[in-house]
Amino acid sequence: MKRIRLTVSALLFSLCGMAQGSTDYGSGLKFNLNEDGSKYMRFIAWNQIWFRSSQMNPGTMIADEAATTNTDIANRRLRLLAYAQISKRYMIVTHFGINNQTFSNGGVNGSSGTGGYGAGKKPGMFFHDAWNEYAVVLPQADKKFSMSIGGGLHYYMGLSRMTMASTLNFLTIDAPIFNWPLIDNADQFARQIGLFSKGKYGKLEYRFSLNKPFATNLTPVNVTDPNNAVAVDNSGNTKWSKAGYLEYQFLDQESNLLPYKVGTYLGTKKIFNLGAGFYTAADATRTSVNGTVDKHDMKLFAADAFLDLPIGEVSKKMAISAYSVFYNYDFGPNYLRNIGIMNVGIANPSFTGNRALAGVGNTQPMIGTGSIWYTQAGFLLPTKAEKPKLRVQPYGSYTHKDFEALDKASSQFDLGANFFLDGHHAKITTQYSTRPIYTATDKIDGSKGEFLVQLQIYL
Repeated sequence: MKRIRLTVSALLFSLCGMAQGSTDYGSGLKFNLNEDGSKYMRFIAWNQIWFRSSQMNPGTMIADEAATTNTDIANRRLRLLAYAQISKRYMIVTHFGINNQTFSNGGVNGSSGTGGYGAGKKPGMFFHDAWNEYAVVLPQADKKFSMSIGGGLHYYMGLSRMTMASTLNFLTIDAPIFNWPLIDNADQFARQIGLFSKGKYGKLEYRFSLNKPFATNLTPVNVTDPNNAVAVDNSGNTKWSKAGYLEYQFLDQESNLLPYKVGTYLGTKKIFNLGAGFYTAADATRTSVNGTVDKHDMKLFAADAFLDLPIGEVSKKMAISAYSVFYNYDFGPNYLRNIGIMNVGIANPSFTGNRALAGVGNTQPMIGTGSIWYTQAGFLLPTKAEKPKLRVQPYGSYTHKDFEALDKASSQFDLGANFFLDGHHAKITTQYSTRPIYTATDKIDGSKGEFLVQLQIYL
């Protein structure tokens, strides 16, 4: 009975952690498989719909028309997650859905033009997570140590708290993307197939994994000067990657039932954590100099801090949330990756001005060999109502990138606010974001902006 009570307590603890800021959500879509609830299945469904008004990089065309701006509505994430605690030791997790469907792209492979499979239509659903897990040492009140092991397509990718972030409870409208440095190259939407171990020792939480990265085969451009060599993702018969993350939780302890790290608890917990992590993979990229191809190891490291606290008078329900992370990335010489979220732009062949080095649409230098410092902070405004109909949380973030491939470092920011109708379960988020426009490796020709509105509901 003691073990059953501990299992149920752990479950309730995890459910409370997932229901940040909502007093009415309860255990959500949960189905007990026995009388005491120690065997259960839970479903989580969420949609994130974006409205955007964006300034396009110079030289952009949308469809067959030149464009300096774009306004659209898109499906950022449409997801369903299911997990079952079959016994106190066994758990199975599956998570599938779609991402990034716009009016012109993001549809099924090969979709284009007009008709039933026209541009952007009928995207293919795929598994984001699918793993089995076994608790070797169960968490117990009178013991400091716990450990679970598992295998499959998983999210225990180490490196940083934000590398394993939940997409349900971001402070900002989204992750900054460079927190997932392998995104859809050597991973499947921030996941790899492998083995993992997780657990706690007192206030120290640990996560380690051994994975087989997805194969990459980009061809490096051959150069005659070694200083101009540019590493690209080309792993051949991939070597096993290693990843890990250690986090010391000074105040309240966070649930580690699932890997997804909370972005903001809206004052429902007192959290102060310090963490550090890594990801390494041998022979993951290649360069070519005078016809000689060299392989390079991928060595990624990060350190971060997370603070989330209620402040002031209890009756006013105020809270602060802050997160800061420093990434040190080594993908090989001059590695640089340009990314634009749901980019609908294509190159305009008639454009005669200075093009952005990153490309067209809303692309920007996102990931590369070098360093990134990212910080975000938010404040949950006070309320006098016992059950307020609306909570407001203004926030801001700052990013500093210094990549080896670019002679000049860049800075950018995001400003926005969350409008909580029912905690993170029903919220509207507005955000204005900037990105630098490089026209040469040593020249930033100002910046472009993007205004976003997100409607999120999750159950």
